[in-house]
Amino acid sequence: MALSLENLVVSHAQNTLLKVNVCVKVGEILTVMGPSGAGKSTLLQAIIGQLHGPFSFSGIIKINGVVVNDKAAHLRKVGIMFQDALLFEHMTVAENIAFAMPKDSHTNRKAKMEAIEEMLSAVDLAGIGERAVTSLSGGQQSRVSLLRTLASQPDVVLLDEPFSKLDFALREQIRSWTFKQLKARNIPAVLVTHDKEDAFAAGGQIIELSSC
Repeated sequence: MALSLENLVVSHAQNTLLKVNVCVKVGEILTVMGPSGAGKSTLLQAIIGQLHGPFSFSGIIKINGVVVNDKAAHLRKVGIMFQDALLFEHMTVAENIAFAMPKDSHTNRKAKMEAIEEMLSAVDLAGIGERAVTSLSGGQQSRVSLLRTLASQPDVVLLDEPFSKLDFALREQIRSWTFKQLKARNIPAVLVTHDKEDAFAAGGQIIELSSC
């Protein structure tokens, strides 16, 4: 799996926001840095297929060698994490993760719940599947959010400042765990951040954008 952004130019009305020409290899995390208004989150919207006017882009976006420029967002198999966990508060932890899992008629509910419990155990959250997500700490919600993203079996993961609201100690822990999960699954990722420590921890290519 790989993500290629070939001569990608993102614009706002008639103004060019950014130009990118890069390939993100399997298990690699590309970091995009820059001030507010430089177009970092707009770049992610272009990749995921949710860029709307007055924004536009030219160039080619490929996922696993396939051009996805004209593919609908839900067909691109791109997962995204934001600053907020954005979990469904009316659902339990297990229901949140199950919601993202591919709809497979051959997988019964018991097998799905066992798979979810295995995922939770792997991140030191064993036994919380039936808890309300509102009862979780910020760090726990971040882990559940990533598990939900990974449960959708994405080909690419986008990270839009997902660690910025965590305190320093928790930030380092969740960041390290997140990067380890992505690399272990050979998933190419794009991280948007203001934090140089995030970029250093990601260990991949770094693109620094300047404001217009």
